[in-house]
Amino acid sequence: MAERILAFLILCLVLGAPFGAAMLWTGDLLLNFVFFYPLFMSSLWMFGGLYYWLHWERHWPWGPGTLPPELKGNPLVSILVPCYNEAENGADTILAALNQRYPHIEVIAINDGSKDGTAAMLDELAATHDRLRVIHLAQNQGKAMALRMGALAARSDYLVCIDGDALLDRNTASYLVAPLIDHPRVGAVTGNPRIRTRSTLIGRIQVGEFSSIVGLIKRTQRVYGQVFTVSGVVAAFRRSALDRVGYWSLDMITEDIDISWKLQRDHWSIFFEPRALCWILMPETLRGLWRQRLRWAQGGAEVFLKNAPNIWSWRHRRMWPMVLEYCISAIWAFALLLSLALWAISLFISPSNPIHVEVETLMPPAFTGMVLAAACLLQCAISIMIERRYEPGLPRSLYWVIWYPLAYWMVNLLTTVCSFPKVMLKLHRRRARWESPDRGIKAPPS
Repeated sequence: MAERILAFLILCLVLGAPFGAAMLWTGDLLLNFVFFYPLFMSSLWMFGGLYYWLHWERHWPWGPGTLPPELKGNPLVSILVPCYNEAENGADTILAALNQRYPHIEVIAINDGSKDGTAAMLDELAATHDRLRVIHLAQNQGKAMALRMGALAARSDYLVCIDGDALLDRNTASYLVAPLIDHPRVGAVTGNPRIRTRSTLIGRIQVGEFSSIVGLIKRTQRVYGQVFTVSGVVAAFRRSALDRVGYWSLDMITEDIDISWKLQRDHWSIFFEPRALCWILMPETLRGLWRQRLRWAQGGAEVFLKNAPNIWSWRHRRMWPMVLEYCISAIWAFALLLSLALWAISLFISPSNPIHVEVETLMPPAFTGMVLAAACLLQCAISIMIERRYEPGLPRSLYWVIWYPLAYWMVNLLTTVCSFPKVMLKLHRRRARWESPDRGIKAPPS
């Protein structure tokens, strides 16, 4: 009950902060926050991404003839593949995992109560590949439980976890595991997902998202020391670190965000490895995209409210920048919503009202609009400069990439506003189970 009360107070703070600010500020000041906060974050991501590239990434060898790093001691690497209704895509995923250039691997596929032909497909593959083991769960228990079962069955301390429809690059396992071996305090390494569903506008602009937004954010967060979340579709974990924090939580809708916070609260570091490529399927319909992003936002809100009571102690100070960024982003979403409400109210009240909180227009000044547009173009140019070594055809997506920063903030607004009340109204936590998402139209990587 105390946690619910505290969570309610936090939500009131998030909701009330922009409202209180609006009562003290003029409409112009409120709009300045709404327009300039995305500009500030864009600048932060650009500088962070450039620093990461200049300091580390540009010195790393990369190209067709480049060999992956040698893993000291030639340890066994376990690749965990939780599968739910993956009869169509699962075979390609398993074969790509088995085709890693690093030979000392085992692949563990966990069939989480699939209702299609996934079980038969996995058994058929296991009969012809000695390095593949299959675990069948009688009923759907959720991705977190499937990963737990795979981790318990693994024979290695190094676990590479991928989704059942993801295609690993041949060197990805080596790139993910090398930092775990070289740095004893690294608990997880997140990879670099690349989109392979590009048959619609929604699919193509997500190529820009994972380059101009996600890639820069991961690099920036790695610079200041804490990563909001590993990529749920491709990441590696140290099993001893997972054991210390109790593995993946069964009641969190986004197990990847939750395990990232649990590891960092236990003082494990998380690295980002851009060379660990993984080709993934993403939604290509508005409905599928909305459901996915709402789930991500709801998962972030759940993890934040779960950790809010204990995150402010001095021993967790390294996580404060990440928490502050999340809080301000949530406040920004509600501030923009409040701006919309005040603008609508101002259409029906007198300009001489005594409150002085009306918003006369939602259009930014011409100069502000030009600055935001220039920031979007510069952000996309920087991301393409950095990411094109991993995806040579990326510059061809420039037309679609330049529009995504604006769409990103609009999606962030809508999902944040919808997710916080949804989380607060969920009084009882239940086992988080998954559904087959919209995976778009599969296309080969370019």
